[in-house]
Amino acid sequence: MNKLTQYLQIHPADNVLVALQDLEEGHNISFNGIEFKLPNRVKAKHKFSLYDLPQDSEILMYGVLVGRNKNELRRGELLTTLNTEHATEEFTLKERKLNWNIPDTDRFSERTFKGYVRSDGKVGTANHWLVIPLVFCENKNIEVLKDALKEELGYQAIKNYQAETRQLIELYQAGKTIEEIISVDLDGSEDVRGSKRIFRNVDGVKFLTHSMGCGGTRLDSDSLCGLLAGYITHPNVAGATVLSLGCQHAQASILKKEIYARCATFDKPLYILEQQKYGTEERMIQAAIKSTFTGLMQANQHERQDAPLSKLTIGLECGGSDGFSGISANPAVGYASDLLVALGGSVILSEFPELCGVEQELSDRCVDEQTALKFMNLMKNYNKRAEEDGSGFYANPSPGNIRDGLITDAIKSAGAAKKGGTSPIVDVVDYPNVCTKPGLNLLCTPGNDVESTTAEVGAGANVVLFTTGLGTPTGNPVAPVIKISSNTTIFEKMNDIIDVNCGTIIEGEESIKEAGERILDYVISVASGELQPKAVQLGQDDFIPWRRGISL
Repeated sequence: MNKLTQYLQIHPADNVLVALQDLEEGHNISFNGIEFKLPNRVKAKHKFSLYDLPQDSEILMYGVLVGRNKNELRRGELLTTLNTEHATEEFTLKERKLNWNIPDTDRFSERTFKGYVRSDGKVGTANHWLVIPLVFCENKNIEVLKDALKEELGYQAIKNYQAETRQLIELYQAGKTIEEIISVDLDGSEDVRGSKRIFRNVDGVKFLTHSMGCGGTRLDSDSLCGLLAGYITHPNVAGATVLSLGCQHAQASILKKEIYARCATFDKPLYILEQQKYGTEERMIQAAIKSTFTGLMQANQHERQDAPLSKLTIGLECGGSDGFSGISANPAVGYASDLLVALGGSVILSEFPELCGVEQELSDRCVDEQTALKFMNLMKNYNKRAEEDGSGFYANPSPGNIRDGLITDAIKSAGAAKKGGTSPIVDVVDYPNVCTKPGLNLLCTPGNDVESTTAEVGAGANVVLFTTGLGTPTGNPVAPVIKISSNTTIFEKMNDIIDVNCGTIIEGEESIKEAGERILDYVISVASGELQPKAVQLGQDDFIPWRRGISL
């Protein structure tokens, strides 16, 4: 693309074009010998027909079926939810297609990152201590521990807004009216960076809460134990304090079993405290404070050291996607993914509802038939359960997605899958298990941003690349989440939460290859502790376990 490009055909087989800027009614379109005037205005990110299409014609984008038109479409007509509906091709087991676009890795072949080497051979990009509940009954005690420890140890939020509240109190006490208070300009948040951090080698003490552990299905409580075990054994985690009530479904014995299933040589400090054994809350809280403090003393002994890039496992995520995501940020992340795979590292592509429509391509890329069948079965069963609940994969796009050009789930999915690059798929992993093979892994998760990011980290991602076209503050407690914009407008508008801009691709200032290499450079700096992504700076510690019921 160059700076004068106004519209784009993504794949030679496509029968629609994507507007890269607002195109007014009557705008002249000249493409591959075809010339016509737009019959209506087309906003940037939206699609219009390249041909006259009879009713029920196939709509092709990214070279795959992404929808059908409900009525006849004129050449140049805007695609909307009123005239286009979701449609995908059937998928079956076919021959393996394992050839891929192996990138030139010379620029990265000698690179390393500075990480925390664990006894099991994994390498962390951060060094955290976890304080987590086995059941929601302990959430209040988690908050008590947070109040007791976080600020005293120097892990308070980088910014707080107490100054704004004090200013409003003063205005109220001075007798100001509601209208006067609404109109006042507040002085701004306070920077309270942790200069008094006691344990210099511990990046954070993370206090997680959730609404699970009892009262639901045993499948959910067992999955919770598996997810928590994934976090406790995670290379970015030095150890954990776990609070248990004692009588819940998610028993400590199940948690321990899941821990050793993931790491047979597990040797991190782990303290599990059961309230019903301690009796009073005070006794348990005091024991938890002492255990956590001594655990932090052990965690502080770890220091960063050089590690090969093959020790990186990158989670691939998107949220608040737009019509540019699939042609800028996602392909750039895909190129970075291919680079890391070629260097011996691992990547995790998840969000199965957002792979709807590209199942054939992905199953063909699986290294063997058994892996392909596992992927296809997971997709079919997940969609079947969603439809039984009254909402199949077709219902995945959000109002924001639709407003910005992703009018069917298949259009959204075809662009979202670009994050996975072109390499063969080495494994298909079901939630909440861990990805253990170097290369591209598929992880079954919902499309919900936070649930999926939570799952990817539980599966071993020590960095997450998160693309967005509309903007989102999502982060994670233990793995740094790098936010990547699909367009320059949102990058400039929300630059307090977005790290990398790929709008340069849309504007013709940078190729996908150049952006992908720039992303990997950024990952290496983050993994080494040299840069903190915005989500980390803001303390964005989102954590939502997936209830295996229906979540798209």
